Amino acid sequence: MAPLLKSNVISFMPEVMPCKSRMWPLTYPRFERDETCIESMHGHKIPDPYRPLEVPKARATQEFIASQVELTKSVLSTCDTKEKLRERITAVYDYPKSSCPYRRGNKCFYSHNSGLQAQSVLYMQDSLDGEAEVLLDPNTWSEDGTKSLEIMKFSSNAEYLAYGQSSSGSDWITIKVIHVADKITLDDTLSWVKFSSLAWTHDNRGFFYNRYPKPTMNEIEDEGTETDSNLFQELRYHFLGTDQSQDILCWRDSEHAQWFSRAEITDDGQYLVLSIEESCDPVNRLYYCNLSTLPQGLEGLRQNKEHLPMIKLIDNFDAQYELVANEGSLFTFLTNKDAPKNKLTRVSLDDPSSWKDVVPESESDVLTSADLVNRQQLVLCYMSDVKHLLQLNDLQSGHLLQKLPLEIGSICEISSRPEDADFFYSFTSFLTPGIIYRCDLSSGTPDLSVLKETKIANWDRSLFEIRQEFATSKDETRVPMFVVAKKGLVRNGDHPAVLYGYGGFNVSLMPYFSVSRLVLVQHYGAVVATANTRGGGEYGEKWHKAGALANKQNCFDDFIACGEHLIKEGYTQNKKLCIEGGSNGGLLVAVCINQRPDLFGCALAHVGVMDMLRFQKFTIGHAWISDYGCADIAEEFDWLIKYSPLHNVKRPWENGTKSIQYPATMLFTADHDDRVVPSHSLKLLAYELCTSLDNSQQTNPIIGRIETKAGHGSGRPTMKIIDEMVDAYSFFAKMTDSAWIE
Repeated sequence: MAPLLKSNVISFMPEVMPCKSRMWPLTYPRFERDETCIESMHGHKIPDPYRPLEVPKARATQEFIASQVELTKSVLSTCDTKEKLRERITAVYDYPKSSCPYRRGNKCFYSHNSGLQAQSVLYMQDSLDGEAEVLLDPNTWSEDGTKSLEIMKFSSNAEYLAYGQSSSGSDWITIKVIHVADKITLDDTLSWVKFSSLAWTHDNRGFFYNRYPKPTMNEIEDEGTETDSNLFQELRYHFLGTDQSQDILCWRDSEHAQWFSRAEITDDGQYLVLSIEESCDPVNRLYYCNLSTLPQGLEGLRQNKEHLPMIKLIDNFDAQYELVANEGSLFTFLTNKDAPKNKLTRVSLDDPSSWKDVVPESESDVLTSADLVNRQQLVLCYMSDVKHLLQLNDLQSGHLLQKLPLEIGSICEISSRPEDADFFYSFTSFLTPGIIYRCDLSSGTPDLSVLKETKIANWDRSLFEIRQEFATSKDETRVPMFVVAKKGLVRNGDHPAVLYGYGGFNVSLMPYFSVSRLVLVQHYGAVVATANTRGGGEYGEKWHKAGALANKQNCFDDFIACGEHLIKEGYTQNKKLCIEGGSNGGLLVAVCINQRPDLFGCALAHVGVMDMLRFQKFTIGHAWISDYGCADIAEEFDWLIKYSPLHNVKRPWENGTKSIQYPATMLFTADHDDRVVPSHSLKLLAYELCTSLDNSQQTNPIIGRIETKAGHGSGRPTMKIIDEMVDAYSFFAKMTDSAWIE
């Protein structure tokens, strides 16, 4: 999504570094308002005076960014503990990180980072205990580590690997192909690829992938800085050794610009299964093509200028269907059809109207994944009260065979193949950096062994404790939250605290290992909490829908209730409570400081969606309408205008309580964020929220951290990750008057 160093020095009292006095209020950069920019929406006049900031390369935008960068540097320079924090986070972050191994062809592959490498390296072995050799090292692609490996797929015989390179964290990737045996990169280069699947045909001659038309916004100087809406995604097939211009157009819906697809080839190589989606909602159409029936193969499509002949198995957006396995024309899917906590169901393509449930929906737990292993066994992962469970079921009958032991925590990854009698899975928790297990089924009884366990020197997990508590929201809903603190913490209300949340898009915040947050617990005596608000997927689709669209306010109420719970239970107090979130979680933070500025002492909003009336107009923003709604529709405009951060900026001291102001706030964005474009945060910074006014009561700083050569978060090199942690949490420490404990 963290180890702490235990001192060997005997000390009767912790060493405390006092905080220097603050030098506020600040003088903020100004941006010239365009008072003529007023939009009429459903009978309302909506001013948008900072709309010029939506043009990223405009001179005025660049000058405003430069001024914000200098202001933020000046504030961070007063954070007394910043360098101590950097030293400790860097030291603790320096531990090895590995993925599960996975078999392709007759080789094994895994990714590994020795500790502080900018990017993880892809290794290959002849066997699990064979000597590892480097196949791909993204650290050689750029001097500053800002080129990353984003997607990859081996051909069925592992002769070739197709992989995607991203630059500066952009969602755009360039696909390249390497010949595995001699590690020679081929000339094949595929551009304008985004949100792509990769699926090789089993003749190993080529693969399916997804691309968009080249953006038309002026001249593209730097991929990832444009803001064009991504429309009319295509599924194409690339033959090795040919130019991209010759790739076969297999699918494109000219009537539905916002639709996009994901292609898979079944394990037997016979079928292409195409999932069609229109948004981030867990629903999809399901098409397929029997590749063996193409009279002239895929080459014939190019010659005849035809699309792939798809058969529509599911032709509506009523539910989600994910391919699990097939035996010829008999297919097994994971679905939420009439099952908000998910189930496994089966259908024969010869009788597509007859579906049979294989593993029914659980009454209490959410089925999150299903993987086939040993030909006839399914590895099922469930989520129970925000903790993962693992079990084996029979493929044919669906019956439970065995529950596998698991600590309280999360399964990060499951690696299996139908033909293998073993599988691998990685486990993490708030206090466990990572354990990779091997489960061997060859004897008929699961034989579990630890393949690799991450050890961190000078760190003692017994010094900390984890609690799962439940806050009571505004409508009496019980909202789970995990609390991490030092063991034996005295609840005197005097501890700094960080409350993290997301609350959207069916995303579940599971227990995970965080170096930076555990350093906060150790060296600032902080309490770190994670809120599992409605809008997420922690309790299935009903929990998700309870925090989406017209119900979005429930997310904010839940998060506020979690903050109040921490104060009520004596963990912290208002002025020491910091809230944090990223992307949809950045929206969550911004809304909550608008609605309850009195409740928090600090706020960290990373790459947040701040303009709820215009988000759908940029890059992939239209895909979020499923969770938010769209301001072009009158009813949905009424939902959005009530909480949109940009349109609910206030001066809290003018509401009758002069002592209330916004908490100290840092907004984060990046120049190559082509997911949530930077103008969201820039416009909020420019708004009256952070513009110096005569007689302003706003003395808490409100600043922006604007990263360069970085995107929404994916692919960021290690040192950029550490830099952001240090800036965010040294600011938190300064604003909550938290002393460093040595």
